Amino acid sequence: MIASFDPAILLQALRARTAVAPPADAVPVLVNGRSCGWASPAAARALAGHPAVRGGPGALTLSAAPEAMADVARTLHEAGVLNGWRGECLDVTDDQGQVLSHIERAAMRPLGLRTRAVHLNAFSHDGHVWIARRASHKTTDPGLWDTLVGGLVATGESPAVALVRESAEEAGLAPSDLSGGRIVGEFVVSRHVPEGYQVEAVSVTDCVLPAGCTPANQDGEVDLIRCVPLADVWPMIAQGQFTTEAALSLLISWEASGRRDVAG
Repeated sequence: MIASFDPAILLQALRARTAVAPPADAVPVLVNGRSCGWASPAAARALAGHPAVRGGPGALTLSAAPEAMADVARTLHEAGVLNGWRGECLDVTDDQGQVLSHIERAAMRPLGLRTRAVHLNAFSHDGHVWIARRASHKTTDPGLWDTLVGGLVATGESPAVALVRESAEEAGLAPSDLSGGRIVGEFVVSRHVPEGYQVEAVSVTDCVLPAGCTPANQDGEVDLIRCVPLADVWPMIAQGQFTTEAALSLLISWEASGRRDVAG
């Protein structure tokens, strides 16, 4: 929890919490010789001797071949390192954002690979904001509040395409509902998580939904959607009721708007 409800203080505190260096015992991950991530000790042990992995002085070097990446993910899954299996692939990028390959989504954090995400802050015409509560069956942050739309960019997608897809799945929005939307900022989350190390680059979009547009979840990932005054959001963030990424997305929007007063 954060003692203050002031959005400026909340933003400062969350930025400090999400700029964390890799764990001291993490092993650097290289793909085709390019720096890409930080493997947990459990992941490094599971991959010892794997034909697609070369161990060097203090590093793991992976082949970028898609079949090799798929086998790496299966090996980690069989070793019990992964938190489930999503059956979705995400791009593997180097530290400069160049796409080198792709791999099963569940393998990203154990290998400390960078993910890309999009978040949508959807406002009503009276300035209230739509928020969504994550379903209790979610493996990550169950029951916490989120932006109306938030999700990862899949293999081969651009952030713009991912936002349209996620908006349809999570809120029943059509592309026309997003007209007038604009990117208001980006941020990177780097922190220790139970699976390993999370590094996530997030693009934040704001839009005002058309009059009469009522979002409705389509994929069962959300169990409640509400439209609330922006001022109600800051205490909820301070009390830890929002996911970290959603809290930062809302605060980045506040900052980009000219730092509206606390009353919204």
